[in-house]
Amino acid sequence: MEVMEEVKLIHSDMIRWRRDLHQIPELNLELPKTVKYVTKELDKMGIVYTTLVNGNAVVAVIRGEKGEGKTIGLRADMDALPIPEETGLEFASKNGCMHACGHDGHTAMLLGAAKYFSTHRKEFRGNVKLLFQPGEEYPGGALPMIEEGATENPHVDAVMGLHEGIISEEVPVGSIGYRDSCMMASMDRFLIKIIGKGCHGAYPQMGVDPILLASEVVLALQGIVSREIKATEPAIVSVCRIQGGYCQNIIPDVVELEGTVRATNESTRKFLAERIESIVKNITAAARGSYELEYDFKYPVVMNDKKFTQEFLKSARKVLKEEQIYQMEAPVLGGEDMAYFLQKAPGTFFFLSNPKRYADGTIYPHHNPKFDIDEECFVLGAALFVQTALDFLNKEEE
Repeated sequence: MEVMEEVKLIHSDMIRWRRDLHQIPELNLELPKTVKYVTKELDKMGIVYTTLVNGNAVVAVIRGEKGEGKTIGLRADMDALPIPEETGLEFASKNGCMHACGHDGHTAMLLGAAKYFSTHRKEFRGNVKLLFQPGEEYPGGALPMIEEGATENPHVDAVMGLHEGIISEEVPVGSIGYRDSCMMASMDRFLIKIIGKGCHGAYPQMGVDPILLASEVVLALQGIVSREIKATEPAIVSVCRIQGGYCQNIIPDVVELEGTVRATNESTRKFLAERIESIVKNITAAARGSYELEYDFKYPVVMNDKKFTQEFLKSARKVLKEEQIYQMEAPVLGGEDMAYFLQKAPGTFFFLSNPKRYADGTIYPHHNPKFDIDEECFVLGAALFVQTALDFLNKEEE
């Protein structure tokens, strides 16, 4: 039986898993109920696993019976968001948190792949390693998993993952979006404290106005991308929070600026960080002020491997129609800590476009309290996991 037909037999299980998980959303690196649920299902399948990150990540290995070989890692994030749900679903969460980014579906699709491989061990050599990850939204769970050995014993030779919903509007619904280079941007954070000298609002000459300096800094930062980065290269410097002042007649001592920085390659990422500090330093010094800067290099660029992605496309064409495979023109500027797994092994991260369309035609985006997904597309994600893994593991060495 073809892979897609086999996976369709698991479809109802994936829907059930997703709906169960949807009712127990958990945050960050504390996922006890989610891990208990996932490991219980793995136990039913007879799959051996270990837990990492204080028991909040699961790494499982399914060994093929055709002989020794390579290992492919399949990754799904499991954490949710601190958003009260407004979907009206019968299985909606009621604990004040919500799977508003589709991670319940990611986990269900990986469990679907797990069930397939657990009953088809004679069809592949080597190993399938399942990477169930916490903390993608915050503070990042991939790196601590890697630091605790998730990609070793056995060593992961390739890795893949997916994101469902509508990450990129250019990808048609019911299709997958891919790139064989940068898929998603790096994601960094800055917190700038502009330090002046407080005084009475009627006597500004007696102080150093940090509000004026902060305003100059905000404007200057916007010139980095528009005037110092190639127009064809995506990048973002966004000031997303400004805080300072007490009342209408007091010039404060300090103003805080906080924001996000996105780049699609590591050299630009480094350049943006250097330019931000240079601009802040020079503007504040020129006006007798000072500054403090916290710059957090968070998730790296999600960089798909060209060779592996081409092999992935060959596998995709075995389970999807050609019109369901869409090459994206540009990377998206959201961030993902799948990037760390892709730094450890060649692989690919793709988008599964399956947003739910409400009766009035509305599609709600990720991180919205009414976000929902089309469960019918679960078979596409799981089948891509399975077919790509089978082809990779059974391919003769070149």
